[in-house]
Amino acid sequence: MKPKRRGRKTVEQRRKRKAGKTVFPQFVGKVQMTREGYVFVIIDGEEDDVFVRAAKTRGALNGDTVRVAVTKTPHHGGRTKALIGQAARGERREGEIVEIIKRSEKPFVGVFHMVGANAWVLMQSRFMPYDIEVDGQEALALGAQTGYKVAVRVEGWDRGENCPYGHVVDVLGAPGANETEMHAILAEFNLPYRFEKEVEDAADKIPSEITAADLADRKDFRNTFTFTIDPADAKDFDDALSFRPLENGNFEVGVHIADVSYYVKPGSPVDKEAQDRGTSVYLVDRTVPMLPEKLCNKLCSLRPHEDKLTFSAVFEMTPDAKVRKRWFGRTVINSDFRLDYYQAQSIIKPEEEISPRASLGRDDKDSVIPSEAKESPELTTALQTLMSMALILKSRRQKAGAIDFDRPEMKVKCDETGKPIEIYQVHSFEANWLIEEFMLLANRSVAEFVSGKGKTFVYRVHDTPNEEKLAGLRTFAKSMGYTMSGDLEGRGASNVIGDLLTRAAGRPEADAFREIALRAMAKAKYSVDNIGHYGLAFADYTHFTSPIRRYPDLMVHRLLAIYLANGKSQDKDYYAAQCDHASEREAIATDAERTSIKYKLVEYMQDHIGEEFDGHVSGVTEWGMYVEIEPTHIEGMVPLREIKGDFYEFEEDKYRLRGRRTRRIFRLGDPVRIRVSSANLEQRLLDFELLDTEE
Repeated sequence: MKPKRRGRKTVEQRRKRKAGKTVFPQFVGKVQMTREGYVFVIIDGEEDDVFVRAAKTRGALNGDTVRVAVTKTPHHGGRTKALIGQAARGERREGEIVEIIKRSEKPFVGVFHMVGANAWVLMQSRFMPYDIEVDGQEALALGAQTGYKVAVRVEGWDRGENCPYGHVVDVLGAPGANETEMHAILAEFNLPYRFEKEVEDAADKIPSEITAADLADRKDFRNTFTFTIDPADAKDFDDALSFRPLENGNFEVGVHIADVSYYVKPGSPVDKEAQDRGTSVYLVDRTVPMLPEKLCNKLCSLRPHEDKLTFSAVFEMTPDAKVRKRWFGRTVINSDFRLDYYQAQSIIKPEEEISPRASLGRDDKDSVIPSEAKESPELTTALQTLMSMALILKSRRQKAGAIDFDRPEMKVKCDETGKPIEIYQVHSFEANWLIEEFMLLANRSVAEFVSGKGKTFVYRVHDTPNEEKLAGLRTFAKSMGYTMSGDLEGRGASNVIGDLLTRAAGRPEADAFREIALRAMAKAKYSVDNIGHYGLAFADYTHFTSPIRRYPDLMVHRLLAIYLANGKSQDKDYYAAQCDHASEREAIATDAERTSIKYKLVEYMQDHIGEEFDGHVSGVTEWGMYVEIEPTHIEGMVPLREIKGDFYEFEEDKYRLRGRRTRRIFRLGDPVRIRVSSANLEQRLLDFELLDTEE
């Protein structure tokens, strides 16, 4: 009789023993916590996390950096997004936290409560299952009142105590008020919502007038036809295009970017604050800018009919969009027109009938084309010629393997109090592509220029996708009747993915294919190591075009100026650290933006509880089925325990749920009908009830 097979031990477990006790392999990672107190330790650079039971967390909380010992390894490969059920079956790594290396600096947001001399911040977060004890008198001195929302930073958790302790860092206000909730989201991600006086004062001291000294060594484009195209509600215009026909039949096209680096000097208070913020943050109802208003909305905003200092990439291009010459340097411009995308599209294709609502979400008198723009033959020629060239550039990228996921962009319209009153889709016009393609051209060309010199630079990079996940997409597509023929390794995979998305366009399964492909993609980031940009199919790429709202672009401008002057290569280690910081700040800003949208969507759906909607399955897990409803694309969850008529099991490798008795299957993309059952604003969760429980 064969002995029972034991779980495999890692090499470290087999060979490392002290005093007869196994020494488990250890890793450093970041804690992701659940409402139930379970912990998942996310290890940088590794696909699979480590599951830690609530009793073995050593007081670690969400966002903490910890050292975790892996005490159990999977029998056949861990799976990242499962929960405790998989750990129990031995399908994922499990461990225990042995050290809290660093407490998270991000505060938790909760409700202040005081009884006698004792005070706590009560948690209602999905990521924090414990209330936090605080100094009540200190909180009262900051303006806290029982029932107010506050931000609290954890300091520690003494052994034997029921909860951690910390101190209140900000009083946010009465729950439910729009200002309170938006500030709560900013506080949750440790994002500022105001500039310190020192920074504002430093910005105010920057001269507003352009002098002869400012214009020295700049190319003068003030007499070259120039315009900007931006969203209708934009306040800062950091890019402009100039257009000039040449005698040889070619065209001079200038991409002019606000010269923020001329105004913001390294090491200044404004620069330090911008470096720390890393990026502007766009919540549903507000922008938290990287730079003070004097810079982002005034000095550096390329407003029409004003002289503006710019850093430019200027190209001589043929009518079929081939670059014959290029030049980079500092310039001065004076924009002739400021257009929104709707206005530009109306000039590019005047025969098309489009509503301003398609781009603005509202009927806005400002969307009417100014008569001077409508009657300008120079503007019409420039827009239509540049549009023709942009379409050629776009086609070339796609043939080279660029992937266009083209997911609908949904916007939340709020009233003057911040209450969401409408969810609408923003349509992209050809005018959007016009701007996008020439910004891509400038970014790529600047990166090519510096890459050719072999000097330290800030690149925007995007690695190849996860081959295992792409193989899963191929299997799933096959189950839906699609064949993905071709190599899924490296660059070749992009053509295979693009072909699949093209064939599925307009069908229910298209969204499912897009979501799985997106999950397989690496995240774009900033790096001094130029590995190219997979998604755009560029060997060299950077961010040069938005220094008002992205700090990496400001670094790119400074480095480019140094290298244009034949300066030496800059400190690679310094810029590598800056790239890591900028990538981290970008991720935080993105999470905050998504959280604000999620909050407003849940708030919007509070008025629709009990209503029924058509939708499609957008995700499946061990604990529930996610459904995106039409036409707003709002997502909620149907808990598995609430699906009537059968017990459903999660088949992760097939992206589906399967009924144990009925064998009914729910796959990504399947149409379903749901009823909205609850909307939890505090946890930003929507629960749906599945209505079509029969085949």
